[in-house]
Amino acid sequence: METTEIQERVVKILTPYVKDQEALASVSPTTNLLEDLKVNSARLVDVVLAFEDEFDIEIADEDVDTVNTIGDCVTLIGQKL
Repeated sequence: METTEIQERVVKILTPYVKDQEALASVSPTTNLLEDLKVNSARLVDVVLAFEDEFDIEIADEDVDTVNTIGDCVTLIGQKL
């Protein structure tokens, strides 16, 4: 799967959890989930579960700790596919 397709799907999954829609409109690989998009840290579990369902992968708890940006999400998912 292409990186751009993974990123598009990641952004689609994140959309309901994002509090800063303006930041979402100009998302890039360096966009931070918590700081830029204002995703509630408690909702990250839901986001990870959605990633697992969407891409049919398993993400370990220690892997979740390394995910801070859109690029981190795309890289991790790409490795798991």
